[in-house]
Amino acid sequence: MRTTRMKLLYKNAIQLNVLTDKGFVFLMLLFSAFVSNAQDTTQVQSTHLQKDTTTNKTEEKKSFYVEAGSYGTKRIPTPPEYVKTLNTIGIKRFENVSWLDIGLDNRTRFEYRANDIRRPYLASDYPFLFRTRAYIGIKEIVDPFRFVLEVSDAFRVNSKFARDNRDFNRVEPISLYAELHFKKAFRQDPYGNNRPFFIRFGRQNFEFLDRRLIGSNQWRNTTNTFNGFRAALGQDKNDWQLDLLALKPLVRLMTKLDTTDRQTQFGAAIFHWRRWSRIITIDPYLLYLRQTKNEQDPTRDRRIYNIGTRIYGYLTREINYDVVYNQQLGRDNNKKHRAYSFTAEVGYRFSYGWKPRFSLFYGYVSGDRNPDDNVNNRFERFFGFARPWSADDYVVMENIIAPKARVEFEPGKKIKADVSYSFYWLASKTDRFNNLFNVPTNEHAENRDKTGQSGKFLGHGPDGRIRFEVLKFMKSAVGYSLFFNGTFVKNRQEVALNKSAWGSSFFYIETLINFPEILKLL
Repeated sequence: MRTTRMKLLYKNAIQLNVLTDKGFVFLMLLFSAFVSNAQDTTQVQSTHLQKDTTTNKTEEKKSFYVEAGSYGTKRIPTPPEYVKTLNTIGIKRFENVSWLDIGLDNRTRFEYRANDIRRPYLASDYPFLFRTRAYIGIKEIVDPFRFVLEVSDAFRVNSKFARDNRDFNRVEPISLYAELHFKKAFRQDPYGNNRPFFIRFGRQNFEFLDRRLIGSNQWRNTTNTFNGFRAALGQDKNDWQLDLLALKPLVRLMTKLDTTDRQTQFGAAIFHWRRWSRIITIDPYLLYLRQTKNEQDPTRDRRIYNIGTRIYGYLTREINYDVVYNQQLGRDNNKKHRAYSFTAEVGYRFSYGWKPRFSLFYGYVSGDRNPDDNVNNRFERFFGFARPWSADDYVVMENIIAPKARVEFEPGKKIKADVSYSFYWLASKTDRFNNLFNVPTNEHAENRDKTGQSGKFLGHGPDGRIRFEVLKFMKSAVGYSLFFNGTFVKNRQEVALNKSAWGSSFFYIETLINFPEILKLL
């Protein structure tokens, strides 16, 4: 039987090798085959370490994984939360179907934006944003082979501004991949959890670390997607885990199927060490970005390396921390690339009443110091999730200084709320404020003053939101934020618009419906 499985894997490797212009797939699949073959031997050799089946099931309920607890950094899991295994939806005829995952959800959000500084002119806007996702996944029944398809349909109505691919991406596969999955590739961890190995090939979306550099961008109407490989040794439950990425991002097209950006390569190696996770989790990582010339930029030649480490944990039951440092090196066209970022959050959660948590956050992300020298200091933000920086989506991880104070609390069992106050400065007054006048993307936006005379202060303001469960299958959120313009924003508005505003406001209400949960009620 083992020989038959090996032959099938070798055959699959030869077939999939046609799909890529390099032999990487072939080599990885061969490695998978050898892992599978060695797995049986390893299990025999380590029989004396195994306990009985009942004990193993008990031990596998334990986990080394501890959630960081910092604001806005909880990753969207794979598969996402709206997905259910068919035998859990409450239909008797499917109670034994544990190999099929299904999901269908819809999010509708109404926004009110007054004087949105991202837009090319000052106005009030009342858009409705719609996003529907459907998911189907096959697992376990034909292991090691697995398959996933996820489709999203995103669009916007009732807006006075031009369409853009932040809000529009009609009927698009955001996951379409095949997977080789080996549940017991290596020895179990000290809690008795299996240490699996998998490799996925195809279109994928996912989130890593604190989401600021690699995120699917769930707040935005459209999703960050990639074509290529993702491999992992271990799982979240284990005391250590290694994730490997070799991908090309997709170019989002509003009404056509997305295309692969063949001039961009993205890679990552992310290690997770959780042995002492009740106190500290350590995530060292290396990210790589390679961009060559395209139609929009015939001289582009970028090679960026990001070396980073994230550490987080709990000093006591009440006090948690989350610290991340990134150092970037490489070449950016004809310049050296030297940039860095630092974020830190410390929080204290009270154990009584509404379980309030008070936290302080500080973020520093470098900007280009001198536009006329041969060094670029502007931080490369890769494919991150911007919302933790600002509730109104004004700030991205580039050229920014951002201190914040926040309070989170739970007024009811199914109600969560948070309020915060934030301040923003440019890290370098001679570099740009990326999102100013830049949605849709405008290469000629007046969002940079190379002389530095427009100042550094961007603005400040409060924000708050309430999240609650309306029904078992329906969740809602209501949020509001104010942004008081600082000297830089006002000065650039005078240059671009011949007038300036005091600030802007943003209100939204959204509803998320999970259709498999409705089936449970029937």
